[in-house]
Parts: sequence; structure tokens; C-alpha cells
Amino acid sequence: MFDFHDRLAHPYAYVAIGEFKSGKFEEAQLLYQKAVSTYAQGFKGAYLLREPDSDRGISVIFWDTREAMEANKGNVYHSILRQMAPLFAAKPVTGNYEIACTVDPTTAH
Repeated sequence: MFDFHDRLAHPYAYVAIGEFKSGKFEEAQLLYQKAVSTYAQGFKGAYLLREPDSDRGISVIFWDTREAMEANKGNVYHSILRQMAPLFAAKPVTGNYEIACTVDPTTAH
């Protein structure tokens, strides 16, 4: 049996953790920005984090729902991923996460 909370739509985050070939982070960053700029309905924002003095990073992309995340994976998205793939030192670790908790610093006190 479902309770009230099970019926609510939960926001999602797509997370990718990876390392680019030496000196390729900046090129990958441009492609990342290009890909993210194509997102529309349900897109809530994105962060690309870089470990200092390295080519390792983490991407976090926020969505209203899992369905919105899937709906934004169109031809342009796949084309940009194909361009980005040879820049990776190894295949990135990826995952989809339900956002379980959000803390707003303006109301957290």
C-alpha cells in the first residue's frame, strides 16, 4: 500500500564522476555547457565540479522528475556525448538519484 509521500513526484539528479585525458577538461567543459544549454522542460540547473589541479570532475544535473530527465535526451544530447566520449580517460561512473532532502540556507536557521 502507498502512503501520501509515495504519490508525490520527487526531483531527480543525474550524477557523473569521471576523469578526462590530460589537458582535456576545458574542451569537455565547453561541450558540457553546450549540452546543458539544450535542456528545456523540467531542467532545474547543473554544476560541473573540478578537482583542483587535475582533470577529474563531477557533473550534477537537477531535474523536476525522472521523466523530464529522460525526455531531454534527444539527438543533440547524444551527438554531444559522442563528441565528449574520446576525451575521457576511462568511462565515467554515472547514476540517477532521487533528491531526498533539500536545505535552503535562507530558511535553515
